[in-house]
Amino acid sequence: MTAVQMSVPSTPAASSTRSSTRSLLMCAAVAAPLWAIVSLAQAATREGFDLIRHPLSALSNGSLGWLQIANFLVAGVLTVAGARGLRRAMHGTPGGRWAPRLVLVNGVGMIAAGIFVMDPADGFPVGTPSGMPAALTWHSYGHMAAGSVAFIALIAACYVLGRHFSRAGNRGHAVASLVAGTALLVGDGWAMSGGTAGSLTLAVGTITAMLWVSVVAARYRRHF
Repeated sequence: MTAVQMSVPSTPAASSTRSSTRSLLMCAAVAAPLWAIVSLAQAATREGFDLIRHPLSALSNGSLGWLQIANFLVAGVLTVAGARGLRRAMHGTPGGRWAPRLVLVNGVGMIAAGIFVMDPADGFPVGTPSGMPAALTWHSYGHMAAGSVAFIALIAACYVLGRHFSRAGNRGHAVASLVAGTALLVGDGWAMSGGTAGSLTLAVGTITAMLWVSVVAARYRRHF
């Protein structure tokens, strides 16, 4: 990735702005790894959870559900803060306006997904009947709406980043951006269609796209 060239006067105010921007970019850099690690650790250890059958959002249910709720909220807040850092770092570049905006929407969607918990289903938590509930609660509909907004925004952000890097002549990062966005697009589409192991493909796509945004933020921070 081409280093971001900054021509900021060496003044206390400029140094403070640079420091705050680096802190904001760090928020974006740690959001995805934190969310992924906490989610996958729970997926591997919580009784009755099967990533082939259950989406990571289902971890918000049960006696330990507060862990995943907090995971969504913390990662969402970090993403919202990180979007501000990306806006500063990408200012004046192709996609420098829309990529941060879409990352911001993704962060807000994650916060909402933490607030609105999906219904227990398909045997998780332990004791829940197999299959989907006969009727969904309002907060489950809220979770699905929030998730849809977050996914769409994240997919679009990856594609905008692809254009950003392509215009900058960084083919490798442009391709990586498109791969990350497509991984989530395919994973979400497969899960929505009821495809086999849809929860697993959705998890892979989500984590891939989120991690790419974190990588971009981390590299901008390195050169800011």
